Amino acid sequence: MIFAVSHITSYKYSEPAMEAYLEVRLSPPQRATQEILSHRIEFTPPTASASDYDDYFGNRATVYSMPLRHQHMKVASHLTVRTASSPRPAAALALTVAEARQVLRSARSAMFDYIQPTPNVPLGGLSIPWAKSLVREGDHLGDCLERLNEKIQQEFTYRSGSTDNETPLEAVWKTREGVCQDFAHIMLGVLRTAGLPCRYVCGYIDSEPLCNGDLGSNRLVGSLSTHAWIEVLVPGMKWVALDPTNNQWCGEQHIAVSTGRDYLDAAPVRGTFKGSASQIMKAHVTMRRIPEKP
Repeated sequence: MIFAVSHITSYKYSEPAMEAYLEVRLSPPQRATQEILSHRIEFTPPTASASDYDDYFGNRATVYSMPLRHQHMKVASHLTVRTASSPRPAAALALTVAEARQVLRSARSAMFDYIQPTPNVPLGGLSIPWAKSLVREGDHLGDCLERLNEKIQQEFTYRSGSTDNETPLEAVWKTREGVCQDFAHIMLGVLRTAGLPCRYVCGYIDSEPLCNGDLGSNRLVGSLSTHAWIEVLVPGMKWVALDPTNNQWCGEQHIAVSTGRDYLDAAPVRGTFKGSASQIMKAHVTMRRIPEKP
């Protein structure tokens, strides 16, 4: 499938800002499941002070600075990408959880960051009962991942605006409602508590039903802004992706942009400005299918 994606983030200040600095992670990587056909990032007001670097987690980050007074600012990312499905590593997913953990111990340096707690994804606590009951040592790894994915969708209600970036995960556990970012954090907490390395993924999702795919006529959640899901490292050093918001393995309708231990590592746009004004930020994603030529 080919998609055209536009991701617009705009800022408006009540009074002109003196300076502004942004760091954006909006450049999706080339993967076996996604071919980047074209991509550009545009900043308004335009400036020559923009540079790229690869961060610790392998994301391409772009740093933008606006040293002049301004009252509006916009970041526009325009992407054309071809996606493809990929077979899951059946042999790795058929191992028991205990076997998978044992195999992965030999790659401890590669997985170390992804089994540690973070301020946004604490381990233990409310994750322990779920880890014990849903990620049992003697069960097949793939079955456990599907069971946990389904449980999160069943037990938690998606409600836009019910949380923000500062809502602690404990509050999400208590209210049992949130957004895709929260559900990804819940799943990360349970899996890491069970000793399985996993990471947060920020990207886009096509919400329209597939005409002749496994999704039937179901419309997916998460298309009006960035979407979040998780990837689990399995034996063979392969990452497998699951979307707890929609209770499915990720496929052609998912486009990965950035990864990290949690939302903060993979945040698409973050920054600061100098001035006494208040600001209003708006973000919107549009995603359109492009028919492939025969």
